[in-house]
Amino acid sequence: MSLPLFLVDALPAGDEFTLGGAEGHHAATVQRLRAGEELILADGKGGMAYARVKTVAGSSLVLFLFSRGYSQRPDPVLTVAQGIPKGDRGELAVQAMTEVGVDEILPWAASRSVTQWRGERGGKAQAKWAATAREAAKQARRAWVPLVGGEPDVSTKALAKRLDANSLILHEEAAEKLSTVELPAAGEIVIVVGPEGGIDDAELAAFQAAGARAVRLGESVLRTSTAGVAALSVLAVRLGRW
Repeated sequence: MSLPLFLVDALPAGDEFTLGGAEGHHAATVQRLRAGEELILADGKGGMAYARVKTVAGSSLVLFLFSRGYSQRPDPVLTVAQGIPKGDRGELAVQAMTEVGVDEILPWAASRSVTQWRGERGGKAQAKWAATAREAAKQARRAWVPLVGGEPDVSTKALAKRLDANSLILHEEAAEKLSTVELPAAGEIVIVVGPEGGIDDAELAAFQAAGARAVRLGESVLRTSTAGVAALSVLAVRLGRW
């Protein structure tokens, strides 16, 4: 069984560290780690340290750090522009996409998104997606925690500016398959996933004008919460991540 991973804001400089707070509580109370057991500390930005538990005191663990390493961010980077879905489907998508290797998630305010993030609600929703990505990264033992948007949500106009010839639009009417489309060796691949109602004609035209290509996964039409996961899985194999 792989070692459990716990996230910290920054890796300590010395070889002894006290893991407290929510992560310490989870390690000591939920996972019940004891003296002599080992774990991984990660800063969510590629830095990792292997540690052994020296002592357990309540909800804190005193650790001895015996090895350090750094994991390079994958290249090309995989970014998913996720049309904001209703209910908890957004969090389900974020969780699964993180587990299969997404590097950045852009909450996209598509014209057919039923749920709209506005004001305080938008900030809270974005924070929830970010927390979901963080927890999923821990479960998957990922050295990098995916970024979740720079703003609570991204408009179609702003998203179009982010797209280029390496960007891919998941669309059920596309002729080209994701499994055969040409992929770049480096840089960023942005995958656009529509909301429940799909991508409308104006959005599709704007994205294609920016250079993005429409591709399809197969004959069936997937839910918005699973399409991104399926696309990332195909790309993980094709790019040699898996």
